[in-house]
Amino acid sequence: MTVLKTSMRNFLAHKGRMALSAVAVLLSVAFVCGTLVFTDTMNATFDKLFANTASDVSVGPEKDDDAQVTGKPETLPAALREKLAKVDGVAGVEPHATSKQLTVVNDKNKSLSPTSGAPTVGTNWGDSQKKSVEITSGHEPHGPAEAVLDADTAGKHGVKTGDKLRVIAAPGDFTVSVVGIATFKTTNPGAALLYFDTPTAQAKLLGSTGEFSGYGLTAASGVSDEQLKQRVSEALGSSARDYAVRTAAETKEENKKDIGSLLDVMKYALLGFAGIAVLVGVFLIVNTFSMLVAQRTREIGLMRAIGSGRAQILKSVLTEALLLGVVGSVLGIGGGIGLAVGLMKVMGSMGMKLDMGELTIKATTPVVGLAIGVLVTLLASLVPAFKATRISPMSALRDAGTPADGKAGKVRASIGLVLTALGGLALAAAAKADDAAAGSGVLAIGVLLSLIGFIVVGPLLAGFVVRAISVVVLRVFGPVGRLAERNALRNPRRTGATASALMIGLALVAALSVVGSSMVASATDQLDKSVGADFIVQSENQQPLSPAVVKAVTSAGHVEHVSEYAVVSAKITTPDGRTVTQRLSAASPTYADDVRAETVKGNLKDAYGKDAMSVPEGFAKDHGIKPGDRLKVAMTGGRPAELTVKAVTSDDTSIDQGAVYTNIATARTYLPADKMPLDFMLLAKAADGRTKEAAAALKASVEQYPQVKVRDQSDYKKLIQDQVGQLLNIIYGLLALAIIVAILGVVNTLALSVVERTREIGLMRAIGLSRRQMRRMIRLESVVIALFGALLGLGLGMAWGTTAQKLLALQGLGVLDIPWPTITAVFLGSAVVGLLAALVPAFRAGRMNVLNAIATD
Repeated sequence: MTVLKTSMRNFLAHKGRMALSAVAVLLSVAFVCGTLVFTDTMNATFDKLFANTASDVSVGPEKDDDAQVTGKPETLPAALREKLAKVDGVAGVEPHATSKQLTVVNDKNKSLSPTSGAPTVGTNWGDSQKKSVEITSGHEPHGPAEAVLDADTAGKHGVKTGDKLRVIAAPGDFTVSVVGIATFKTTNPGAALLYFDTPTAQAKLLGSTGEFSGYGLTAASGVSDEQLKQRVSEALGSSARDYAVRTAAETKEENKKDIGSLLDVMKYALLGFAGIAVLVGVFLIVNTFSMLVAQRTREIGLMRAIGSGRAQILKSVLTEALLLGVVGSVLGIGGGIGLAVGLMKVMGSMGMKLDMGELTIKATTPVVGLAIGVLVTLLASLVPAFKATRISPMSALRDAGTPADGKAGKVRASIGLVLTALGGLALAAAAKADDAAAGSGVLAIGVLLSLIGFIVVGPLLAGFVVRAISVVVLRVFGPVGRLAERNALRNPRRTGATASALMIGLALVAALSVVGSSMVASATDQLDKSVGADFIVQSENQQPLSPAVVKAVTSAGHVEHVSEYAVVSAKITTPDGRTVTQRLSAASPTYADDVRAETVKGNLKDAYGKDAMSVPEGFAKDHGIKPGDRLKVAMTGGRPAELTVKAVTSDDTSIDQGAVYTNIATARTYLPADKMPLDFMLLAKAADGRTKEAAAALKASVEQYPQVKVRDQSDYKKLIQDQVGQLLNIIYGLLALAIIVAILGVVNTLALSVVERTREIGLMRAIGLSRRQMRRMIRLESVVIALFGALLGLGLGMAWGTTAQKLLALQGLGVLDIPWPTITAVFLGSAVVGLLAALVPAFRAGRMNVLNAIATD
């Protein structure tokens, strides 16, 4: 009880000093709990949606990952409906006619498709739809000219009943009038949904009234889903292997897999950033307790002198840490729930409306948050706590605040240098790796060892780096600058730990900046070297181009030629007797001029001849293929072909790396029309001297198709840069949490350092140091610590990024580009961070009463 009282007294006495450490714990726990609450809510919401929409038993085409992308979904014959209705135990059969490969355009020629990447779904109106949505305005669709639109899409684009919409689907374009608005009962998964009557959905989406995309079966009373599934499978007989027959539970799990992979990526990415914040927070907590122990040296010595044992001192410090961990964790759990709500609102702005009533807080979430916060705080306080137990009773005779560290020990420095050297060797080995997969593992080891090495050797580096920075930054401020330098060097271990927290976040920023910049530079370089086409025509939503679009583009004026490009699924039997699944790049012969792929054997243009093909260098090496070999090629859905290898292309590229080329006419020879994939992309070459005219003509040709974009090479380069930039901005935003925690560490270090040096500050003020000079000294000390951390972090990050780029070079991204403007901005920004972090501690130091400060023990 005495230990608890003492710990509580110390904790409350230093509540201001503990606050920043508590914020670090709070942020870390909030990120973890917020991630768990958000993903649990998403899972619960989709579970409810899938449970509401799943039929007792569903029958659909067996999923084929190798199916050709024809723009139309795989279907089942309409005659199957009658056969399923006769199965014993089937109370009802509902046919489905659904497609996710369409675009909906309003009367202003603007696409209604989601910008979040979610699909636009067209389906027939039926009982299963009534489980998830209800018509809140208008009526159900009847006839080929009517449709119902979901309320979220209608609200976002200002669509109301009576408005006309144009639907662009693979079978052709058609116009409908909105006769109803449907509102989701649970959640809108982010998709845009358009409902038609069944005959219209069949004809316009599937291309035939004799087909459906699947069937939903309702079980009769007393018949379980499993029993019905078994009976359906028996009724289908040997043809059952061509169908996917699933119970409601299996359908739900299948749907969860599709969305679950995305949720898992989000979950583990967010938890990864939370882990970085936790790691940074450890440094803050260690520094806090190290300084608190140092400041209480005399107090602890007196406690030892009056009989307190080492165990009691240890318990006292750890109890303070426990209190800090509990307070920070409890606040963090609440903050995590708020963060989850914020993420739900962000998803809502992207089109995925999540009902706040579905907010899911599992019992394990606060337990996990509390455990993380408390354990991290206790572990971080162990070293200072054990140090406190080594304070002798004689320390009661010394002044409090005596530096407890001194210079970094030789053993620590040696270990740090060894770890750094091993990390450097691992990075060098990764940079020279011949295989990207193996090299990435070595890179991970190198990153870990070099990071730990820099953290351990930080105090040793502080002595050299801080002096070097001071020569440039501090010496111009005269005696005040020299005092700031000495203060930063007074306790190298503390300076190293404070800088290390900032170093971690900035190292990741630098590494990702190098990788992102190198990816953009490499792609730009490959475009300049390899792409001879003037224009690239693609769909914004990554869907294939409809025949109408291809016809419009190929008929545009001022264009020398247009190259079609489609991706064909096939199985290739190689000379070594193996059969491998491969994607064929089926293109027009002019594609060889539009994309100049380097060959190591043969001539690529010959690969576009009759019954000819090319293979990539690695594929040829693995299977012993050489020009002149005839390979058996079975295109999915078509008749087998025998193609002659005319060229072997180099793997040293990022554009079409690993592509197997053949003439698109060859693919059409062996594939029936309904199995021939749609063009994924078109490349156009302007007539001589007609580039501007061709650009205008091409853009005019696709004006009625807002989902299709015509880009020249500069536009495409900008697209790549924007995509990489958006990804990096998201990552930087998440890393900001770790950097914020690191900044709090600098604030905490300076604040406690000011308290520790109270008498010294009083004496300096007494001999003539002004308040302004005092504040400047504190600010300069903060700046040099921040720049020290930035220099280590940016240097380490550039080494990581450079190594990662060497591995990416194996994938064709061979240009190393150091983003010096970003690196410079981050370095200068660190100085600003240092200034801001010192504002409050410097203000407090400047306001100290001189006589009271001198009288402080």
